[in-house]
Amino acid sequence: MMKAKKSQPRTSLPRIYFIDSKIAAGSYPNSTLLAREWETSISTISRDIDFMKNQLGAPIKYDTSRRGYYYAEKTYRLPAGFTTGEEMLALGLTKNMLDLYKDTPIYEAANHLFESITAPLRTGGGQQWYENRLVVPPFPSSTIPLATWDIVTSALRENRVITFNYKGIYNTDEQSRRVRPYQLLFDTGVWHLYGFAEERNAPRMFSLLRMTDIVLTDETFKLPKDFDFRRRVDGSTFGVFVDDKKYHFRITFYAESALWIRERKWAGDQKIEEFDSEKSRGIIIDFTSSQFAKVLEWTLSYGCDAKPLEPKSLVDLWQMNVREMGKMCDI
Repeated sequence: MMKAKKSQPRTSLPRIYFIDSKIAAGSYPNSTLLAREWETSISTISRDIDFMKNQLGAPIKYDTSRRGYYYAEKTYRLPAGFTTGEEMLALGLTKNMLDLYKDTPIYEAANHLFESITAPLRTGGGQQWYENRLVVPPFPSSTIPLATWDIVTSALRENRVITFNYKGIYNTDEQSRRVRPYQLLFDTGVWHLYGFAEERNAPRMFSLLRMTDIVLTDETFKLPKDFDFRRRVDGSTFGVFVDDKKYHFRITFYAESALWIRERKWAGDQKIEEFDSEKSRGIIIDFTSSQFAKVLEWTLSYGCDAKPLEPKSLVDLWQMNVREMGKMCDI
């Protein structure tokens, strides 16, 4: 009976192409040198080479005088076909998702790493089919100062307290802040720092763009078990801003907007009820969320195709905004 072809874990793909590039370069690398450069174990490299020889048919030989590997066929390289169509699609999506980080200091490093991993997969030296066929549409974004990024990421990595001056949305003057950084969050083109604000004795959100005079202190802190921002939103998908209280929402959507809302998951516990009467047809979406301000913004963004039903506080604020917009129309 013919043995089934073994597959290598997908996480080893970049390492295998790294080995391929080193052998093809004619430098006669051995397992020790490859392991040291990739920062892995010699046994892992040895398993990779066995897999390349026995499963992929790579003509790898060992030269005892040079104490290293070489390809018996001088022009041999691992075929791009080693990756499946599914893996190539994933790589294409990853490449395009990098556009989300174009205005941050990590973009160049991330893009360089991606290019080094995928270089062996390229055929003909040009762009791959997915680079212009799987696209992240442009969106408004802002550039983060390198100094800000470096201090914040250092504080996250080392669990160190930072201080900075900050001007909030509702503040006229900058205020001094002392924060234990928990996470960096990306929302609609802007990076935010989520952390414990010592002045407020509670977690708070800060836009990196409005942080000035940032100082990385020597004081460290212990990361709490419940630090993750995702625990606070509990399945709702309205961005980075949350309240301390959960609300029960019921909102009506009409016409084409109802189709758009129905197709998406807005909250972990959402329920959708359809209605069709002589006067109108649409849906009522029912869910809980702690992101009150963002739900109000979301409802208003649909104009006359959306009408809140609950809670009363949402209805009141929505009505106030509608009245104010009406006054602007009379100007």
